[in-house]
Amino acid sequence: MLNMSIKYYSPMKKILVLFSCLLAFEGYGQTPVTIHLEDCYKLARQQYPLIKQQDLIEKTKDYSIQNAAKGYYPQISLNGQATYQSDVTSVPFSLNIPKLGLDLSIPTPNKDQYKVYGEVDQVIYDGGIIKYSKESDVANAAIQEQNLEVELYALNDRVNQLFFGTMLLNEQIKQNEIVQKDIQNSIDKMLEGVKNGTATTTSVDELQAELLQQQQNKIQFLESHKAYLSMLGLLTNQQLDENTILVSGEAIHYPDSIKRPELLFYDEQKRGYDVQEKMLAASNKPKFSFFFQGGYGRPGLNAFDNNFAAYYIGGFRFAWTLGGYYTLNNQRQILDIDKQTSQIQKETFLLNTRLLLKQQSSEMEKLSQMITMDNDIIAKRTRIKEAVKAQMENGMVTTYEYIAALDAEDQAKQNQLLHHVQLLLAEFTFQNTHGN
Repeated sequence: MLNMSIKYYSPMKKILVLFSCLLAFEGYGQTPVTIHLEDCYKLARQQYPLIKQQDLIEKTKDYSIQNAAKGYYPQISLNGQATYQSDVTSVPFSLNIPKLGLDLSIPTPNKDQYKVYGEVDQVIYDGGIIKYSKESDVANAAIQEQNLEVELYALNDRVNQLFFGTMLLNEQIKQNEIVQKDIQNSIDKMLEGVKNGTATTTSVDELQAELLQQQQNKIQFLESHKAYLSMLGLLTNQQLDENTILVSGEAIHYPDSIKRPELLFYDEQKRGYDVQEKMLAASNKPKFSFFFQGGYGRPGLNAFDNNFAAYYIGGFRFAWTLGGYYTLNNQRQILDIDKQTSQIQKETFLLNTRLLLKQQSSEMEKLSQMITMDNDIIAKRTRIKEAVKAQMENGMVTTYEYIAALDAEDQAKQNQLLHHVQLLLAEFTFQNTHGN
């Protein structure tokens, strides 16, 4: 990745700086592809495998809400049992008067009993559990989605590193080519001097050795440029090559307020805790329902009838579990602690982000001043190089002195390129850190 000590931008007016990564065409009629930094952000997000999780979260939320809503549906159950009892209810009394035709003996139920029945239970009032279950599903999905947004947002930093790293390498390649042309021009003049007897072959060898060194540098730049383009293409799922033009555009200036997905994540967490508190209250409220039970067994509802018979029962149920009140206060305290923890994390995040933005302001001021000084340094180094070059061609200084002056000018231009790209990277990293 691009090794830069500054990562952020201070709010200050900048002129639009556009760097393009356009190398010489290798094929006739080949049309270069232009890709903007903002497009890279979008493409990286669209192509990142984690984005598929967004659809899964949405589907899970829908299924969970549907399941919670079905709590209002009639609950149907089928049951059956066969039992043998050690004793049964009996009436130790009988009246038998044959003359009067009376037989009042009460039969004793069998000890083996059977029952198969179905029951329908319809909720009338559940204290709000179903309602808040649906709200909880929505809140949990929002938390997961926002957490996903936080992870996806981090892709922007990776895109910035690859994008501006590629841009810097392209400018270094172009600067290298300028240096090579300058050296080649000097070689051509020195060869003329050798023919005229005003220069030595040693001077030519020194210049040719420096040219080879610059050609080696270009090979390194080209390979690094190719690697950065390959990684950027893989991240965005685009076919990028040396003909690709990279356009950064202008960083957007934002007010002091921070708008990061992490802040929304903390807000969604708080809403989730609020729903949990409502669920807690609902779980301790009384419940009402209507039920209907129909079955077949021995005995039926008449306990003294030893024959199999069908039966049904219908009515209303009321249930109120009071044991939940034992722990209600502690559970509320736990939720309150969770809320406070989330708020502390949010405040910590904001503080750290503001510190980073302050650090950027200082770094950006420094980079701006350095770029201004770079222009003066390059102008002076160029004048020195041209003077030494003229002296070398007249035999007044050695080729080594000219190469030293040439390297000093090249280093000054390389520094300016680095500072410009650092400034761009800092601006867009600030934009990313600030949030949009």
